[in-house]
Amino acid sequence: MKFAKKILCVTLILAAAAGAVFAGGKAESAQGTGQIDKIRNVGVLKVGVKPDVPNFGLLNTATNTYEGFEIELSGLIAGEILGDASKTAFTPVTAATRGPLLDNGDIDLVIATFTVTEERKLTYNFSTSYYTDAVGLLVKKAAGISGIAGLNGKTVGVAQSATSRKALEAAAAAVGASVKFAEFATYPEIKAALDSGRVDAFSVDRSILRGYLDSETVLLDDAFSPQEYGVASKFDNKELAAYIDGLIRKWLDDGTIKALIDKYNI
Repeated sequence: MKFAKKILCVTLILAAAAGAVFAGGKAESAQGTGQIDKIRNVGVLKVGVKPDVPNFGLLNTATNTYEGFEIELSGLIAGEILGDASKTAFTPVTAATRGPLLDNGDIDLVIATFTVTEERKLTYNFSTSYYTDAVGLLVKKAAGISGIAGLNGKTVGVAQSATSRKALEAAAAAVGASVKFAEFATYPEIKAALDSGRVDAFSVDRSILRGYLDSETVLLDDAFSPQEYGVASKFDNKELAAYIDGLIRKWLDDGTIKALIDKYNI
């Protein structure tokens, strides 16, 4: 009888241990997929995008819908997570607002010409780069400026919190030019400042500047500091970041991203 009780006791202990392991496995699994499951439970992928960058992310005021390469890329991700590319909720962001919106959990991802830097990697997760560009300069044709040396003593308009200023400071120093800067919240504001003569040049990534070219302006040949765009997520959302990175790598390999780049001629 005592022997039987001992056997029963051992069996119960082993069963409890197995249950704990099983429960722990379930807990780990739930935690591992929790970040994506949360998006599925909400039923929509919340993405911060640019509303003012032609061909990348642009709000069409006539239809009140977003258009562009990064908008379609967001839809592809939503399609993978939610099974429907239309299940996206877009929030317009600027270089200054995209980080805080991620930090606060107001959005799941930023897909908004967000340049990957080593410093930013300390604060946010970034996917493998899906597009590489370089900083450029848009000037008025009538100004007769042919390169960065011609901006000596002049003012360049840049976006707040963007990497353009740092890139131009280094490039100007290399040719002995002294350049002043004026920061603006949005790209249309910089273009308006250029048009009105408040700044002498508009600087951001060259692919963005192409969307602001008109009959009065010219995009200079100068190109500075390669800019790699990545999908950004909150720093502690490691599982979501790994999942997104896998998608980007797959779409780079199978030509999906190349097809979108060609579609928007960027």
